[in-house]
Amino acid sequence: MKTITTTRLKDKYKSEVVPALQKQFNYKSSMQVPVLKKICINQGIGAAVADKKLIDSAITELSTITGQKAVSTKSRIDISNFKLRKGVPIGVRVTLRGEKMYEFLDRLISAALPRIRDFKGVSEKGFDGRGNYTLGVTEQIIFPEINIDKVNKIMGMDITFVTSAPSNEEAYALLKEFGIPFRNLKK
Repeated sequence: MKTITTTRLKDKYKSEVVPALQKQFNYKSSMQVPVLKKICINQGIGAAVADKKLIDSAITELSTITGQKAVSTKSRIDISNFKLRKGVPIGVRVTLRGEKMYEFLDRLISAALPRIRDFKGVSEKGFDGRGNYTLGVTEQIIFPEINIDKVNKIMGMDITFVTSAPSNEEAYALLKEFGIPFRNLKK
């Protein structure tokens, strides 16, 4: 029999985020409040064209970070200037939903982001106009699950938060309530 456990951020969403956003945006129902649908993590590895082992190590590292098996992405077209052929693995990606998504977000906010050198908050410029936010991380070693001694190459990644919010303001308020530390760029 499976035991049902809920993560800290999922409980926080129900108890704190929903009432706060309902009050801020004057929603009539709690079902109107935006929700975090999924988190997509993508790692482009251009050097994998020459060294195939980089893909395997990136899959292992991303799987360790997220707790879910990562898959490789393959090139769709031939580009002769980059010595790239169609169907060659050039990146790694993983999509998190449900409990794993909340667990990853919790670890990102509480453990990984504070480990970035000279961290002053994440940029507010990563919104796409449709309520989604993309955050770029320059080093995978900010995650405590990664053993620095076993890292072959320092690689960055893009973390995309897909929400049901119809506007950037509502998505910003949702992510701010979850605890993502945005910079205060607005004057």
